[in-house]
Amino acid sequence: MSTVAEVVGTLVARLGAGHAFGVVGSGNFHVTNALTNAGVEFVATRHEGGAATMADAYARTSGRVGVLTLHQGCGLTNAMTGITEAAKSRTPLLVLTADTAASAVRSNFRIDQNALAASVGAVPERVYGADTVVEDVVRAWRTARDGRRTVVLNLPLDVQGHEAEPGDVPDVAAPVPVRPGGAAVEALTAALDAAQRPVFLGGRGARGHGPVLRELAARTGALLATSAVANGLFAGDPFDLGISGGFSTPVTAELIRGADLLVGWGCSLTMWTLRHGRLIGEGTRLIQIDDEADALGANRRIDLGVHGDVGETAAAVLAAVDARTGYRRPEVAARLAAGPGWGTFDLSTADRIDPRELSLELDRLLPAERTVAVDSGNFMGYPAAFWNVPDEAGFCFTQAFQSIGLGLATAVGAALARPDRLTVLGTGDGGLLMAAAELDTVARLGLPLLIVVYDDAAYGAEIHHFGAEADLSAVTFPDTDIAAIARGYGLQAATVRTVGDLDVVRSWDRRTALLLDAKIANDGGSWWLAEAFRGH
Repeated sequence: MSTVAEVVGTLVARLGAGHAFGVVGSGNFHVTNALTNAGVEFVATRHEGGAATMADAYARTSGRVGVLTLHQGCGLTNAMTGITEAAKSRTPLLVLTADTAASAVRSNFRIDQNALAASVGAVPERVYGADTVVEDVVRAWRTARDGRRTVVLNLPLDVQGHEAEPGDVPDVAAPVPVRPGGAAVEALTAALDAAQRPVFLGGRGARGHGPVLRELAARTGALLATSAVANGLFAGDPFDLGISGGFSTPVTAELIRGADLLVGWGCSLTMWTLRHGRLIGEGTRLIQIDDEADALGANRRIDLGVHGDVGETAAAVLAAVDARTGYRRPEVAARLAAGPGWGTFDLSTADRIDPRELSLELDRLLPAERTVAVDSGNFMGYPAAFWNVPDEAGFCFTQAFQSIGLGLATAVGAALARPDRLTVLGTGDGGLLMAAAELDTVARLGLPLLIVVYDDAAYGAEIHHFGAEADLSAVTFPDTDIAAIARGYGLQAATVRTVGDLDVVRSWDRRTALLLDAKIANDGGSWWLAEAFRGH
């Protein structure tokens, strides 16, 4: 006979968990042991917040449900920023958290864990007893996987110890994709037939559907772009514009603004993707396809909403639409071939490197097969816009909640999901120092990770936001030897002030992680933040 805790861990493993992340306390000790005994690799982190974001990034990069295991009360609260990011990003994540027993009304560990989860957009669930444990776990798993939701499954301490039978794993086949209605397909087909300059915007919901969208774009003459989280979806296509929005190149922004039809495929059309609407040209029609009806028009007025799975909808339209040149004219191809239009880089000094020059040189030095993770801050547009990725699995962007400090954990989770690729992290000094405890996790796991710190000795985004005339003493700091900190954790590290200092990357054997403390020149506030703060 097993206990409820053992049944939970074993069942989650059998349902398909690959890795689990967390910090073990008395409340989640038994369920974590059950996970590992059933073959799930457990990654012990230094902080629950890091564990939550690692599980999130692992899920995004691997395509599997992420698993997080936590102690009751304080273990859950420590993880809440990472859980919030996952919930707002609709990451399929299952959080196995202990909870106080119903009778422990005066326990200092006792909080309303259901309300806490619901307050950030996660789905609260509970194992109610030995008789319902299989049903409860499967319900939570299916909600996470099929609904693309972050689910907090509470495991009361008194219930965990009850005897229970594991039983058989019930059928948990994936749901049938939502097929679009015939009238909607006809309307979308007609819009594409009439368009002279169509652009496709692929979002999170388009991931995995790149081939059919490329084929449809080639048939209709559409240019291709993505939201930030879908970066890489159309990599290698000659008419790929890259990211639409704040990270757009000047050429990308110009061509999107010139479209007469924008089609958002699984894209929520937020202010970030459309630059607060300034990427929508005068008279441009806006169409949105999503498999959730309430997402249609949620962020912006649209001319047509199609309720349907991206792949199903694209295939249906492909079978009906006429072939045309559209936006894929010779002059547009020549414009794209001429380059992104960034202009010249001239910020470098004797001891400070231009962040654009740094980014471009690293892009040339690093292998094409890579996974890029990006933290939040003034710097973040540089790795996002200047580092190429091979496909949509090559870019992990945990920034729906816009929290600084998630980058290092993001890189760890992504690296474990794709050990066949080099994972490269772009982070700021503020974010790296917030998360520095997880440098121990990087060293302990022996991950061949490249950590690039865009070090301006400040919270650069706030400097930009507040303006040069404000008192900036609260957001500027003395220079920190971050390379020395990394070496203290057992990593290789170097300080980078010039392009020549990047020779260390050429000689790096990738047997252990390498951190570059890049002392970057002041950019006066990055271009993407100038765009973002227009809405603040």
